[in-house]
Amino acid sequence: MVVILNIYLIVAAALSAIAAVLHIGCVIFDASWYRFMGAGEQMARLAEQRSLEPTLITSAIALMLFIWSAYALSAAGIIRRLPLIRTAMVIITAIYLLRGIAGLFFIRTPGENSPEFWLWSSLICIIFGVFHFLGLKKSWAQLK
Repeated sequence: MVVILNIYLIVAAALSAIAAVLHIGCVIFDASWYRFMGAGEQMARLAEQRSLEPTLITSAIALMLFIWSAYALSAAGIIRRLPLIRTAMVIITAIYLLRGIAGLFFIRTPGENSPEFWLWSSLICIIFGVFHFLGLKKSWAQLK
């Protein structure tokens, strides 16, 4: 039997894992990384004050992104089949795409994050979502 790799899901998994590692970088390297990544001045100040809030929030996001990476690898057949794979992949794909599209509406909204943050993070989420969508479409029949 010939196994055809789903490159879209492999890339999707890598993108989610890279995003998770960057979030861990914020926890390790503190306020300067929060600022550079556009998390907002409030998160950076809380990190400088050694508050647990930025660490807990950022660690939760990183964990979620690692889980999403594992689901993409599972859907690609690289690792064992995870529970509710089809449902999980649809939800993950939808979250990435909806976050990306919705985030574009916040570009001109005053708030903690800069317009550049909303633009770039939204485009990144759309790209992640597109890779998930294409990979999900390619492997849909195998994910029953």
